[in-house]
This record gives sequence, structure tokens and C-alpha cells, in this order.
Amino acid sequence: MEYRVLGETGLKASAVGFGVWTVATTMWGINDDEVGIRLLRRAFDLGINFFDTADVYGDGKGETLLADALENHRHEIVIATKFGYDFYNYPGVQPGQRERPQDWTPAFVRRACEQSLQRLRTDHIDLYQLHNPRLSALQSDDLFATLEVLKQEGKIRSYGAALGPALRPERQIEEGLYSVKERRMAVQIIYNMLEQQLGEPICPAAKEAGVPVIVRVPHASGILEGRYTTETTFDTNDHRSFRLTNDQMRQEWLINGLKKLEKLRFAAESAGRTPGQMAIQWLLAQPAIVSVLPNIYDHAQLEEFAKAPDTPPFTQEELDKVADLYANNFYLEPTAATP
Repeated sequence: MEYRVLGETGLKASAVGFGVWTVATTMWGINDDEVGIRLLRRAFDLGINFFDTADVYGDGKGETLLADALENHRHEIVIATKFGYDFYNYPGVQPGQRERPQDWTPAFVRRACEQSLQRLRTDHIDLYQLHNPRLSALQSDDLFATLEVLKQEGKIRSYGAALGPALRPERQIEEGLYSVKERRMAVQIIYNMLEQQLGEPICPAAKEAGVPVIVRVPHASGILEGRYTTETTFDTNDHRSFRLTNDQMRQEWLINGLKKLEKLRFAAESAGRTPGQMAIQWLLAQPAIVSVLPNIYDHAQLEEFAKAPDTPPFTQEELDKVADLYANNFYLEPTAATP
């Protein structure tokens, strides 16, 4: 496993991390806590020490599950969690899958931090992230004054922003650039070989500012794992199932995604990488990226992804070829417009 420094904390975080949301919610088809605990413990055994969760995952379960699995290894792991959603007053799945209200007031932030510390069974959080903040929250001096006080008290070591999801990438780019340039803090973004809109402007700015980037969805919700086919289906409780119920979305995500993966296979098997490892190594070629959070929901994935940093790094020639493919829409023939 490779380790990279997590910004001002000075802590060494594993280049492959574990996003706890796959095991703390039912959105990936996992309903048994013991499955999640076994995956988390095996991840630690494989050298993964960076664990990213959130207070809202399972209304606190994402933090308690991590503590249940790894409390005895607290000083050997790096914990990132998130805050901002008021699940205390708005528990459970909201009607129509609506986003829960957010609260960025100093009183709420302090309460959220104290509650997270209790659920994690720790005295400090290594990276405390605003969860899907809008620009107005990032511009709130009262909010950041509160975070600075929490740092001084030793309750958090650093803070950052986990951005998105958003319907308009330009908004997330604005939020990301404000976070790294004005607040000089870590950012977490969606970034992968098929979705480069955020990473292209944000990673260079983060490198210049000297702040870390954390990446989630590195496999484009599974396309780049190399496991899917045009006949792939998901259980109804798997959140990806909605992508296949809409013909246009199925075409854009699954059908076109698989065609793009075929164009990228030159950087996989022949180079000693699986497609899933290829997707991770491509991201690790960027020095601003500290840790990549693949969606892990079974042991085979975990074993494969944990070994990604041990595969050959991308050559400049490979990077240039990927850049050319992306710039030219992977040289795919345009599809007929939807009536």
C-alpha cells in the first residue's frame, strides 16, 4: 500500500481508502452489519488506514459501524467524517428522496461534532468535512470561525469540503476552487476517467495551494471495474438500478460507458493492471490526490482495489492517450437524438 500526507495533519493516509457509505446504508445492497464489519477489518489488514464516513449515513450508523469494526485501532487509522445535514430533526429517507435540510450555524456544528465524536468513540476527528455545501456555506465566516475553535480544542485536526452531487458541474467547480483558493482546505470530489469535469480545474488549483484532494466514484459507479455488460441488472434496493430504468440514462451511462471502457483497455491488462486498478492508478498519477475511495461492497473488489498502488504507475504516454480519448469523446460515433 502507498501512503500520502493528508495536508496539514501530517498524517499518512492510504492511497486507497474505504468509503463507509457502501456498508452503512442499504444503497449498495448490503443489509447485514456483520458484512460491513468484516470488510472494514479486512481493509485494515490490507493496509487501508483512511476511512471516510458521514454522520448522516444511516443516521449515525456510518460512524458507529466504523467504531464497532476498528475502535481498537484508532491510533492506526485516519478518520474523515462529514457534517451539515440535520438528520436529528429530519430522520430517515425523506419523501421523494429529497435532500435533507442543512444547518451551518455554530451551535449546530458544535453539536454535530460532539455527537460524531461519541459515535466514533474517539476524542478527535482527523478530517471534518462540510457535506455537500453550497457556496453560501463556504463563504460563512461564522462557520469557519467555529471550525477553527474546534481545531484549537483538539476535537478536529483539519477540515475540508465534500462537494456535490450537483446538477451543474460549473457550480461544483466554483465551490471547489473557492474551497482550495480561499479557504485553503481539503476537497473531496467525484473524478474518474469518464467524468473529468471537476478534477481538471480543481486538482491543479489544489496542488498550487498545497491542499489535498480526495476522490470518490473512481470507477464511474462501476463501469470502470470491468464487470458490467449490456445485460447487467441490479437489485431494486441498489441505487444504481435507477440508471437502467430510463432508456436515455441507460444509453449514456451503461452502453456508452462500456464502449469507452473498451477504448481504455490498452492501459489495463497489457500493462499489468485490471480495469479497476487502472482507474485508480490513473488518479494516483496526480500528486494533489491523497486518497481514492472506490465503492467497496464485496471482498473480491476489496482485495483487487487494495493492490492497485502496487501495479505499474501510468507512463506519460498512457496519460497522453487517455487525455486524447477524453478530449475527443473516446472517438465514439454520435448516437441518434432522443425524440
